[in-house]
Amino acid sequence: MAGNSHIEWTDATWNPVTGCSKISPGCKNCYAERMARRLQAMGQPNYVNGFRVTLHPHMLHLPLTWRRPRRVFVNSMSDLFHDEVPLEFIRQVFAVMAEAHWHQYQLLTKRPARALELDRHLDWQPNIWFGVSIENADYVHRIEDLRRTRARVRFLSLEPLLGPLPNLYLNGIDWVIVGGESGPRARPIKPEWVRQIRDQCLRAGVPFFFKQWGGPFKSRTGRVLDGRTWDELPGGLRVHHNPFPILATA
Repeated sequence: MAGNSHIEWTDATWNPVTGCSKISPGCKNCYAERMARRLQAMGQPNYVNGFRVTLHPHMLHLPLTWRRPRRVFVNSMSDLFHDEVPLEFIRQVFAVMAEAHWHQYQLLTKRPARALELDRHLDWQPNIWFGVSIENADYVHRIEDLRRTRARVRFLSLEPLLGPLPNLYLNGIDWVIVGGESGPRARPIKPEWVRQIRDQCLRAGVPFFFKQWGGPFKSRTGRVLDGRTWDELPGGLRVHHNPFPILATA
């Protein structure tokens, strides 16, 4: 699966790996797992193994066929730094990102310790944005591993946000995304958690992107915070789209 994306902060997804395994509370209601099971039932060839980690070498060169520059979310259906993904395959993914240099790549992991372990073997080109997922205060230690990599642009995805994060240390961080959980069993997000993170970003001068309030029907709750959308990207870039019209109150 690859192509245009409905994810608010990217343009396209590219999945040379699919499948993952749960590692922390944010994984409980994994949207990628739900989608993989659905695609398996539909007979989609890349998901014949369901949500088991599966390499797809035939997907490696897809970004080279996209001539128009775009932001590409790498492995939206997996985690490139999962233990079951060999270093050599990771290096092949990085080689394609270097060759198709006209795109910006957004690489996100819950396993930054392995990324740091492999860091010296990887070609961190300037067009590769590297981020970690953090759902509550128990996992802010992931930021330190991220900060120690040689990635040129580093970001945080605080989604699904499951608790307050009052003491983020944002030195060396270039972007922060916040979002509530969506789907049928979505856990709640509190507006004060989001405002607290936004205010820390404003004080630190770090671009802030609020993705969604989430919930079972995220189109109803929208993504407006205090009367506006927050669409900042690294380097002063912005996303342009039509915001959902409803302001969430919970």
